[in-house]
Amino acid sequence: MSGTANLLLIDDDAELAALMREFFQERGIDLTSALNGFEGLEYALRGGFDLILLDVMMPGLDGFQVLERLRAERDTPVLMLTARTESESRIRGLNAGADDYLPKPFEPLELLARVNAILRRTIGERRDPMSTLEVTGIRLHPASRVASHNGRVLELTTIEFDILEALMRAAGRVVSRDELSQRFYNRPAQAYDRSLDVHISHLRKKLEGASDAIRTVRGAGYQLALEWQETTL
Repeated sequence: MSGTANLLLIDDDAELAALMREFFQERGIDLTSALNGFEGLEYALRGGFDLILLDVMMPGLDGFQVLERLRAERDTPVLMLTARTESESRIRGLNAGADDYLPKPFEPLELLARVNAILRRTIGERRDPMSTLEVTGIRLHPASRVASHNGRVLELTTIEFDILEALMRAAGRVVSRDELSQRFYNRPAQAYDRSLDVHISHLRKKLEGASDAIRTVRGAGYQLALEWQETTL
């Protein structure tokens, strides 16, 4: 990964923000902090950030509201920071468009691993500007990050696009949950972690008539089928 990554932290804990800024600076990563949702949303909408670290529990404008408004205009990757016991909050964040989540309290090195995994996926890979993937009606251009189905452009989040690209590159082969989790999150898949399941569900909905193209192979993983029965709505 070349150049300095730019992170935005939206969290009302000023002490945590100062500690995280120092922690990332020592590792060559710039971090800007906003201590409330309104300020954070303003910064996020201006752009220029490679990743946003977003706390859920904030007064005024909470993390879910910030994410909802952000996703209406930008697809910047978001790592949500949630309370350890709030499993519903994690699923809600993924459904709202978050790429991943990390329960509080967390170890700094675990946070760094999550951040690096997302940055490698979103800004660290070299892509052939001329390459295009196409599998029975689904067309994907990695360089421009544009995907379409039968000519209809798909509105995908960054993680949805990358999962679809991984499945298309392995079309016809079963890709294990472990393989996807290691690639996108830098950690093995765990039974209670619903991140991949939620993103796959969103992909199927957005593919509409081609939703059956992404198959769940019980106990094995996911497969982008080379043939499927087209459905109409």
